[in-house]
Amino acid sequence: MTTDRDWTLDQTFAGPTGAVRWTALGPQDAPPVVLVHGTPFSSYVWRGVAHALSREHRVYAWDLPGYGTSEMRSGQDVTLAAQARVLTGLLAHWGLDEPAVVAHDFGGCVALRAHFLHGARYERLAVVDPVALAPWGSPAYRLLGANADVFAQLPPALHEALVRSYVGSASHRGLHPAVLDRLVEPWCTQEGRPAFYRQIEQNDQRFTDEIQGRYGELALPVLICWGTDDTWIPVERGHELAKLIPGARLRLIEGAGHLVQEDAPAELTGELSRFLRTDR
Repeated sequence: MTTDRDWTLDQTFAGPTGAVRWTALGPQDAPPVVLVHGTPFSSYVWRGVAHALSREHRVYAWDLPGYGTSEMRSGQDVTLAAQARVLTGLLAHWGLDEPAVVAHDFGGCVALRAHFLHGARYERLAVVDPVALAPWGSPAYRLLGANADVFAQLPPALHEALVRSYVGSASHRGLHPAVLDRLVEPWCTQEGRPAFYRQIEQNDQRFTDEIQGRYGELALPVLICWGTDDTWIPVERGHELAKLIPGARLRLIEGAGHLVQEDAPAELTGELSRFLRTDR
């Protein structure tokens, strides 16, 4: 399993809700692919997929505002509504009129909102265990969101233990210790501790409710990948989502939990590579 401590986002975009760190891999003239991460993660979860896809594509990876190495600050708008606007702005900044997009977890909602509500155009869309359908939010997620002000007062050591347990539960096979360290690290700084609870407090089901009725309008190739052992969002949601999107392809990845990128990186990369090379 690749830990890749050198995964670095070397560029900055001055977004409307804070500075966004990003990078691009692969030949500049290759077909573009944009990767979108979910919560409570960062672009780091895409590192292996990004390097593999960059052999044939120009791959863009970024940390959403309030996550990873992007700006975290008090009062920051990190709602899914705001993130969709940031994605739309990034596509314009990169000069991408119609890239392929691959999105994980609530990155799926971000990509769908950017498409439906802000006019972002994609050549094709792949979603991996996405937050897309009601109802959503695990009991732990709802508890944290409803009591963010209380949990934000935890001593640093207890906060770190909570975040480690929460992030670790996204994997069915268990995360490599160095990977877990890298995913937890941004949430344990002075800025990161309140940011962790802020992003949970600000997000809820209304952001998918606003677009769920429009999934039948998607007129582009769509791939849905789902870990069969996802305990955060059960695989049944994948079957439900596939029925709502005309022509969507559903690929189940055996033995993978919610963090398919970590549990089954080769299988996921293979599915994405085939999808990105397939004609419409």
